[in-house]
Amino acid sequence: MTRLASGLLAGVLIAGGLAGCTSVRSDLGTSDSSCYVALPAATRAVGPHARLIGVHLVTLAALHRQTPALFDALPHQPASGQKVCLVAYEGSFTSRSVSKPLGWPSGPMAVVVSKIPSNQLLGTVIVRGAPLRFGHSHIG
Repeated sequence: MTRLASGLLAGVLIAGGLAGCTSVRSDLGTSDSSCYVALPAATRAVGPHARLIGVHLVTLAALHRQTPALFDALPHQPASGQKVCLVAYEGSFTSRSVSKPLGWPSGPMAVVVSKIPSNQLLGTVIVRGAPLRFGHSHIG
C-alpha cells in the first residue's frame, strides 16, 4: 500500500511539474511582444531573403535619445509619445529593394519602422550596423 501511495504521489508531482512547463502564454514576456503583429508587413517591406534579427517597441522620444541617427532618418513625427516598432533584418539591402527606403543607399542591415497600433509603415532604414541591440542573451 505504501508503494502505491508513493507511486501515485510521484506521478502527481511529475504531472504538476510538466503542466507548469507547458502552460499557455499569450506573449514572450517582454514589452516588445506587441510588435510581433508588425512582422508580416515588415517582412514584405524588406523581401523574402532577409533574416530577422529582432524587434523593439519604443516611443519616438526614446528612439531620439537612444539612436538619434535612426530617428533623424524618419519622416518628422509630431507626437514624441507615439510608439513605434523597430524590426531589424540582416541581408543585402538597396534603396530599390525595400519599401519606403531611408538612410544609406545600400547596406547589410535594414530596420523597418512602423506605428503601433495602426501598423502603418513609416519607413525602412538601411544601416551599416545595428543601431540598437536586437538580440537576446538568453531565452526563458
